[in-house]
Amino acid sequence: MLVAVHVGQFAFAGIVAVAIVGVALAVASRRVGEREGISEARVTTLIKAESVVEPVITDDLLDGNAATIARLQTVVDRDVLDRSLVRVKLWSENGTIVYSDESRLIGRTFPLDADKVDALATGRIVAAVSDLDEPENVYDREIGSKLLEVYLPVHTPRGDPVLFEAYYRYNSVQASGTRLWKSFAPISLGALVMLEVVQIPLAWSLARRLRKRLQERESLMQRALDASEVERRQIASDLHDGVVQDLAGVAYALSARARASANGGPGNERDAEESEQIAETVRESIRALRSLVIDLYPPNLREEGLASALRDLTDRSRDNGLPADLDTGELHDPLPDAVAGLLYRSAQEGLRNAVQHSRATQVHVRVRTANGLAILEVSDDGTGFDESVLSEREAAGHVGLKALRGLVTDGGGSLHIRSTPGAGGTTMTVEVPLP
Repeated sequence: MLVAVHVGQFAFAGIVAVAIVGVALAVASRRVGEREGISEARVTTLIKAESVVEPVITDDLLDGNAATIARLQTVVDRDVLDRSLVRVKLWSENGTIVYSDESRLIGRTFPLDADKVDALATGRIVAAVSDLDEPENVYDREIGSKLLEVYLPVHTPRGDPVLFEAYYRYNSVQASGTRLWKSFAPISLGALVMLEVVQIPLAWSLARRLRKRLQERESLMQRALDASEVERRQIASDLHDGVVQDLAGVAYALSARARASANGGPGNERDAEESEQIAETVRESIRALRSLVIDLYPPNLREEGLASALRDLTDRSRDNGLPADLDTGELHDPLPDAVAGLLYRSAQEGLRNAVQHSRATQVHVRVRTANGLAILEVSDDGTGFDESVLSEREAAGHVGLKALRGLVTDGGGSLHIRSTPGAGGTTMTVEVPLP
């Protein structure tokens, strides 16, 4: 099911990518097509102006000769105007329209804009979108809402310049973009779709293999954790049943010898005192070893639950001089062994840091379950610290928190530390998802 979800997400992302590429291709094709359409209009205008219109122009056109205008009208209607080229104007240098297929414009004078003056002076071809609000275009608005005008100079037989201006429907220019899009779209989008179709089976196979590897990794990690737990339990058992019991026997023997020496007379009082001191040292070692045994594997974590094991930790913190209280009111015990063990190790490290580094007078441990999470909080009222202190401690070899963070992360959880230097105290929060 999870593999299908991931492959579905991959396929959806591919479809979105195809759509984005398709839209981008359409926009790019239209723009390129419009440029091609404008270029085609410039070439068409040049050919018709110099090959069709200029040979018909006579010197008396500038004087408004009716016969010349009539010949021009015949040629323009037959060989110039078509479905895309819809208006023709001829301008004199002073801005008078000496000919147009729209007869109402002939003889009218309008100011020439800078581009038209420049075209007359340099002979270059200019193409631009018509401003239909200009007075000269009053009759062009009837043709369409957007026109492309192209103009260049032609000459009378005696060499007088005349500006030839042709108007094209802009939708015919845009049609070039549409044709270009229709030419490239099937190939481009078809290739993308085929790529997507080929990739989906590959993605399915890769997702299944990745899922299998993750399961194998999780299995190996769980076996490693189980082996570590068994080893810790074995070491704790060996210490408790071996060294601790042996040391306890030594302590009893020393105490008995001390009592025997004390009863033997004044000369043996010194031996009795030394024996008792040694016995006390052995008993301290026994207590330290028993504490280590509990650290390695709390004997009541599995049998009596997390709450009981945490209560032992807070009692030991109290014995070490830092009062600690425990809140388990919102804990739904028993927890899974792995989760309980992780929270126990976290509480152990938090209390150890509070005792050794915080200078606190009180520490509070709270454990609860909520929203599918097991949550542990260890808060103290100590001096707090900043992150640079953690880096310095890790550099000095104190890697307890770093190792704990790794354990929590491997268990799928998160560890957060909130601390304020000075007197803000420190709060460590560990959240572990419940299976």
